[in-house]
Amino acid sequence: MSMFQLHPQLEKDTVALGRFKLCRLLLMNDANYPWFILVPERENIREIYELIDSDRRQLWDESAELARTLAAVFKPDKLNIAALGNQVPQLHVHHIVRYRHDPAWPQPVWGKVPPRPYYSAEIIKLKSALLPKLDDHFHSE
Repeated sequence: MSMFQLHPQLEKDTVALGRFKLCRLLLMNDANYPWFILVPERENIREIYELIDSDRRQLWDESAELARTLAAVFKPDKLNIAALGNQVPQLHVHHIVRYRHDPAWPQPVWGKVPPRPYYSAEIIKLKSALLPKLDDHFHSE
């Protein structure tokens, strides 16, 4: 039985959208950008290379599935995908939809403008646009 627990900072800053086979899918509660986070549900993993081979492949597959879907739904100018972990040590992979007109373009999103929390209606609209387009291995919450 897994003892996986989501890092408290991720719990505080995100909205849970559902699960893939390996990862939880979270929405960063910042409506300035469509910003999603994949978190492999494995204990004590800080870096991608620490995952076992099959989990590492699964993470890349889930990341690619999410990225393809984000590109189709949001039609971004750029999709930023990164695993940083400077503030939150638990392995998590950011998928940030970027547009030339977004408030931080072309710089990184961190600290450029104050976060703008989503209204509940915005979250419902986002879920209805995105979640049905994810593959059959995704289960929404």
